Amino acid sequence: MEVTMDPLFLAWSYFRRRKLQQCSDICTKILQDNPYDQAAWSLKTRALTEMVYIDEVEVDQEGIAEMMLDESSIAQVARPGTSLRLPGTSQGGGPTPAVRPMTQSGRPITGFVRPSTQSGRPGTMEQAIKTPRTASTARPVTSASGRFIRLGTASMLTNPDGPFINLSRLNLAKYSQKPNLSRTLFEFIFHHENDVKNVSGECIYIIKGTGWHYNTELLYFSCKKCFFFFFLFQALDLAAQATEHAQFKDWWWKVQLGKCYYRLGLYREAEKQFRSGLNHQEVVDTYLYLAKVYQRMDQPITALNLFKQGLDHFPGEVTLLTGIARIHEEMNNIASATEYYKDVLKQDNTHVEAIACIGSNHFYTDQPEIALRFYRRLLQMGVYNCQLYNNLGLCCFYAQQYDMTLSSFERALALVANDEEQADVWYNIGHVAVGIGDLILAYQCFKLALAFNNDHAEAYNNLAVLELRKGRIEQSKAFLQTAASLAPHMYEPHFNLSILSEKIGDLQSSYSAAQKSEDAFPEHVDTQQLLKQLRQQFVVL
Repeated sequence: MEVTMDPLFLAWSYFRRRKLQQCSDICTKILQDNPYDQAAWSLKTRALTEMVYIDEVEVDQEGIAEMMLDESSIAQVARPGTSLRLPGTSQGGGPTPAVRPMTQSGRPITGFVRPSTQSGRPGTMEQAIKTPRTASTARPVTSASGRFIRLGTASMLTNPDGPFINLSRLNLAKYSQKPNLSRTLFEFIFHHENDVKNVSGECIYIIKGTGWHYNTELLYFSCKKCFFFFFLFQALDLAAQATEHAQFKDWWWKVQLGKCYYRLGLYREAEKQFRSGLNHQEVVDTYLYLAKVYQRMDQPITALNLFKQGLDHFPGEVTLLTGIARIHEEMNNIASATEYYKDVLKQDNTHVEAIACIGSNHFYTDQPEIALRFYRRLLQMGVYNCQLYNNLGLCCFYAQQYDMTLSSFERALALVANDEEQADVWYNIGHVAVGIGDLILAYQCFKLALAFNNDHAEAYNNLAVLELRKGRIEQSKAFLQTAASLAPHMYEPHFNLSILSEKIGDLQSSYSAAQKSEDAFPEHVDTQQLLKQLRQQFVVL
């Protein structure tokens, strides 16, 4: 007689082994036989949630609407080290653009790609539209890109006949009184459905003075004569009713309310909920959520103080130390960031982000031998990708270990995942060729970089210099103008164009380009001297 495992236990086994689709299929069969099986319903809900789960702790990218249509006012001239939005407010001691490449927001390129570092904060709408979401697409960053699955798409994939749960027919008040089901249901609605349209209950208009008012079923803003109301997530309604049922003493539901408010852009309300949750229970994740709110409100000092407060309760917590290091790095305080990353490695010596950032810092401070040790450590840990071998090749070249340079770049080319990575590798090989004096090879490498990525501003700039050495002035000028338009935050194309224009006698164009170079890099001595010479010539004329 064959012994078969109970289907529910088999589904639970699949869930624990992260075979989520098999788990969902078995639960579907169980529910077809018994639609009221709460255990199978809850398990399928958890499996579907895990399929699309995104860690909300990570600071996500600001969308084009959040960046350009933000009505919160900040000081136009922020005090040094108090703002993440305004460039040039570092606490001193940070690298200059002459040593370390900068993003268009004025912050140095980090050693580890994170959601908040993939794009800078553009100053104009035109720059925001031109800024791509990722290296693989030209779409600008939106609040729903890459983070939130649009309404209904995930559920349609898992169930061709329609959504698994009809949210509009749910009695959330009943589910909020069942702790075993309400939490899984909330996570399903929040992560899987992202339902921002339907909310149970009637819309109650509260017109009382100015400002805004809300209850558990409706949120709207009032401003003099016009009222705009926004229906909340079903998740927000469920979380609010569950919090009320728990007599406002359950920290978990308060944190979930804060997450809902954060996703709606109500940062002050999210702050209140997270603070209230911390008063009931000290949890590391709550500190991270609250710090995320302060970073979005451009209050890095408050976020730093919060992280340090969390370290008092959780000494040596890696995520809190990493959060402090990230904020220091974003404020261009690289020395402090490096110290905190070292503290992270004391607690976790396999932390990839800390190793990569420390290695990047050593490379840009003329210590390629030390940077090489950190990147080799990543290689020993099993990190095997194009970026790592590209960095190893550069470190080997500047550390004069020429035998390993080309082999590292060859492996990097073999591991490229897209054309943008291919362009970056060929650009770095071109730098190596310039270093050894082979300008013909360098010219070919920069051309290959542009063949794979036609928007590679650095390659345009370097090609312009090589063209100028060949005496092709018009071609060089065209390349420099292209580089300056593609990367207005870089000072090199503007300065080179200013020098070239000054040599051919176009003093007005030279002065305009020199001013742009000074805006991008105010401490650049050569630009200041050139501007001084041009002003003297204008006085003579």
